Amino acid sequence: MYDPEDEGFESEPFDPDDVAWVRGVDYVAGWRDAADAGGELAAALTSAGFDTTELEWQARTSADGAGGVRLVLSAAAAHDMAALVRAVARLGRAS
Repeated sequence: MYDPEDEGFESEPFDPDDVAWVRGVDYVAGWRDAADAGGELAAALTSAGFDTTELEWQARTSADGAGGVRLVLSAAAAHDMAALVRAVARLGRAS
């Protein structure tokens, strides 16, 4: 959960859905899907030439068991990722 010693503790509000589990919900399947998706994203970015050394991602599940990926990156990496997405968008429009 949240550790007051963590650098970003103040900026992450408490979300009860992060800690409340409902009986019968398959959280493992959602987490596994999120873990696979995060790995797939990292591999795709690497193959596109993006430096993923500053990229952090964490598999998560929501209260309903749906998988999610939390992505954390530096401002410089965010600028680089935005440039990569814009370049791909330009290629798509040129086709």
